[in-house]
Amino acid sequence: MKLKVGILGGGSWGTTVATLTSRNAPTRLWARNPKTVADINQNHRNEKYLPGAKLPDSLVATSSIEEAIHDADVIVMGIPSQNFRQVLEAAKPHIRPWVPIVSLTKGLEQGTKMRMTQIIEAVMPGHPAGALTGPNLAREIMAGQAAASVIAMVDHTIACALQKVFSTGLFRVYTNEDVVGCELGGALKNVIAIAAGMGDGAGAGDNTRAAVITRGLAELTRLGVAMGGQPATFAGLAGMGDLVATCSSTQSRNRYVGFNLGKGRSLEEIIEEMSMVAEGVKTCGVVMELAEEYGVAMPITQEIYKVVNDGNTVLDAFRGLLRRASGAEAEAG
Repeated sequence: MKLKVGILGGGSWGTTVATLTSRNAPTRLWARNPKTVADINQNHRNEKYLPGAKLPDSLVATSSIEEAIHDADVIVMGIPSQNFRQVLEAAKPHIRPWVPIVSLTKGLEQGTKMRMTQIIEAVMPGHPAGALTGPNLAREIMAGQAAASVIAMVDHTIACALQKVFSTGLFRVYTNEDVVGCELGGALKNVIAIAAGMGDGAGAGDNTRAAVITRGLAELTRLGVAMGGQPATFAGLAGMGDLVATCSSTQSRNRYVGFNLGKGRSLEEIIEEMSMVAEGVKTCGVVMELAEEYGVAMPITQEIYKVVNDGNTVLDAFRGLLRRASGAEAEAG
């Protein structure tokens, strides 16, 4: 018997994952915007978030959370981190007992500093919680280009069952039991992507981008391991893979923010024109709190925080990094 999938979130990635799962299982997608729901059901499109992409005829959208998930065997959460808890609490009365809940969200909750699976465990105790994460650019996947991802769950048996729900011929899904490492890799790389974009926008060059990516990987690995993640995870799809894609692609929202900051535009102006959330903007403050809590040096993240929150310029950020003494490569800094 095929599992039924309920997906909450009609943005670019939620819609893309719904497209993938609809090939393997009956899938219903909840979107907040009635126009998006109508577009999916009537035109098999989501022009707001995935312009030009054709969606499967079998994919059904609804503006009712209850209708989307009341009989679902798997719940998938494609909700931005700062609204994640609110939507999950609204969905709670309609979720059947013990149904697995999978997060697509790459962020950390402000105030609590919680990962999304921690929110799931707090709001929905007893439900297996996991994350689907990796170097996954929605438009490329919708265009039929090959990609790979990770389903991270503590329970390997459930992870293997869900692996079949998300996998398609060109979308390869691996399992990983390191939920902490996989989620942190996805959240922390967004901050580094802003830094990489800033360098590109300012015309810093390929060498600078490579240095930012490499030293950024060292930063996120240090914090991730300190918080309980496994070192190997950060060298895999959820770590290095996602970081390289997000720092390099013109489709990356976080790189886009950084690129325009590098061009001298204000953060408020950049955010105002975006229809989707760049998680790194709000995540960087949480990351700095965690870095202080765990005693981990994160110089790149610190400079991005100052640009986003303290009014520092891109030039201030690069000066701040260049002022730091460079020791052995394995050391912080």
